[in-house]
Amino acid sequence: MKAVVLAGGYATRLWPITKDRPKMFLPIGDSTVIDRIFEELEGDDRISEVFVSTNERFAESFEDHLAESEFEKPTLSVEDTSAEDEKFGVVGALAQLVSREGVDDDLLVIAGDNLMSFAVGDFLDFFEESGGPTIAAYDVGSVEKAKSYGLVELEGDRVVDFQEKPDNPASTLVSIACYAFPRESVSLLSEYLAGDNNPDEPGWFVQWLVDREPTYAFTFEGAWFDIGTPESYLEAVRWQLEGESIVADTARVEDSTIGADVHVMDGATVEGSHLEGSLVFPEATIRDADVRRSIIDEGTVLEGLDLAGALIGAHTRITNGDG
Repeated sequence: MKAVVLAGGYATRLWPITKDRPKMFLPIGDSTVIDRIFEELEGDDRISEVFVSTNERFAESFEDHLAESEFEKPTLSVEDTSAEDEKFGVVGALAQLVSREGVDDDLLVIAGDNLMSFAVGDFLDFFEESGGPTIAAYDVGSVEKAKSYGLVELEGDRVVDFQEKPDNPASTLVSIACYAFPRESVSLLSEYLAGDNNPDEPGWFVQWLVDREPTYAFTFEGAWFDIGTPESYLEAVRWQLEGESIVADTARVEDSTIGADVHVMDGATVEGSHLEGSLVFPEATIRDADVRRSIIDEGTVLEGLDLAGALIGAHTRITNGDG
């Protein structure tokens, strides 16, 4: 079995912190979003090879990341795009990868910005038992949220209806970006695209597939985070830290209070400040400030500020002489 980790997005809703950094590299506790996935795939003997699908703009970043990691399975597979408006769509990019890499096997497809509480191995166990295309499904608990995903209707474990991004969801059970396809279903990607179907989200392919062959859903409880906005990223970090905080050994914290769900990274300096529910990236400096639910990127200097819900880009300097 092969695996594809989708990492080709440009994460514009997380700019400026993702303008020059793949969002999959954002830290979640002591790891990153994508490394958590790599670790699970590395440890599953059913997965023989992992293709990391990314774009030309971030290809070098992924090359460096993989070279510095201890993972042996991942290899880079680069889309021929360098900007958001050049994207093929996820289904289009996936079909190109299958052709480019000569994939002729069962295929696990998982988004590199997915933080899930279930084990990928359990999902693959279910896929092997079902014997057909399998999706992971989660109850988001909100009709408004459900509008942004693929809505799943089940009879037992079988998907009997699938609607991508419905205007009026009848439930809150949705498909997340984790799929397993038998090799026979993988071969249908080219047929799907030749029919002038939507090449964007994989849910459109699943919706088309449900009408053609038995498709199944692995439902899970616990937690799932689609890390695409500052709010969802902070929520994922909060879930991981569980009220604790991380201060790197090389960070310097003086005359400050560090509240819950805070991550102060390597080389950062915090003086005379209070932090709560925030991330302070490497080499940032915060002095005489109160920072809550905010993301402060690397090399930034903040002095005399009261911030809540802020997203401050790298190497920014903001000071308030009255603070």
